[in-house]
Amino acid sequence: MGRPNRIDRLGSQRLRGANHVTLWMRQMRFTFGTMTKAAATALLLTAAGTAHADEVIASRLSALLGQERQSLSVVPDARMAALTTLPPAADRDVQLAPNQISYDRSFLAALPVAHGGAQWQCLAEALYFEARGETVEGLFAVGEVILNRVSSASYPGSVCGVINQGTGRKYACQFTYTCDGKEERISEQGAWARVGKVAKLLIDGTAPRDLTDGATHYHTKAVSPSWAKRFPRTATIGSHYFYRQPTRTASN
Repeated sequence: MGRPNRIDRLGSQRLRGANHVTLWMRQMRFTFGTMTKAAATALLLTAAGTAHADEVIASRLSALLGQERQSLSVVPDARMAALTTLPPAADRDVQLAPNQISYDRSFLAALPVAHGGAQWQCLAEALYFEARGETVEGLFAVGEVILNRVSSASYPGSVCGVINQGTGRKYACQFTYTCDGKEERISEQGAWARVGKVAKLLIDGTAPRDLTDGATHYHTKAVSPSWAKRFPRTATIGSHYFYRQPTRTASN
């Protein structure tokens, strides 16, 4: 055979170059495919690890919440109420706007419908059954007496505790409607809406307790209980007289 000419040599070189390119492309496809499979495996492992971690966290949170519920269940109701009820606005250094509270029905009518927890419910019911026929100022005054008792060491430390104190025997209680043997039915929805708003303002500490000068007792003008002769009268609002129980000292 004769010596390959220049054209044959060039063709052979190009063929070898093409073979190298083809081989390189195959290697790249193999490498890329291997990397893709590895990345997919890593993602699956990460997802599985995250799901397991979420399950562990959820289990631990559930255990902690269960322990918290168990701890709270042994706290007396009066103590729980004291911890969860806001103190008066003045005690929290909350500045009230001038004339924020107006003791008239138009003021209450402009407020949204009131809702609340157990303490609000007890106060609203007491205002309804004890004073729903009173003026707005009279409603606030009766509510003040109840909250003044809550703040006194001589009485239970919650609204419901104060209202239901002594309830058990007929007429042997602090608030007659709780022990008079009559069914407690709320039939006047307009009155219920008003007392609910008053109770909300008092419970939240929005309304200042300055109508009765710290009164802890009241009675209608139609009766004259024996303690009224011993307690100083602090205010007369609507159809009620208000009194403050004297503070006992060691010398009394």
